[in-house]
Formats: sequence, C-alpha cells, structure tokens
Amino acid sequence: MDFGSVRVGKAYVSLHLMPLYMSPVMNAAVSPALKRRMQGKSCFNFKSDPGPELIAELKILINLAIEQWAHKGWL
Repeated sequence: MDFGSVRVGKAYVSLHLMPLYMSPVMNAAVSPALKRRMQGKSCFNFKSDPGPELIAELKILINLAIEQWAHKGWL
C-alpha cells in the first residue's frame, strides 16, 4: 500500500497522500485554499509555488498521516 508520492509532470507537480483517501477526519481538516488544489480524493496539483501557508498546511497533514498510520502499525 502506498503512503504517498510526489510526481513532477510537464504542467504541474502532484502530491499524492493516500491516508487522506482513507480518513474523513483528515479530509475535513483540509482548508478551502488547499481543497482548490485537490484532484480526486488524495492528490494535490501545483502549477506554481503554493506559498508558505499551503506548504505549512501540507506538512501538518503529512505529519498527521504519519501519526495515524504509525498508530495502526502500517509504518
């Protein structure tokens, strides 16, 4: 099972964070600004620099995902 990945494409950079797909609680914590970057249930696309606020929010989401999966024994 994938935890997450980063893909650099021609038009944008994608961040896939699979714990979002499996956690309604985490999904509800995503801000409207970050939700606008979502493609599907667990992917964020960035065509330009997202700025420090969205980077900070992504760090929080990734750390929350790590905690959740570690608690379940998946990491």
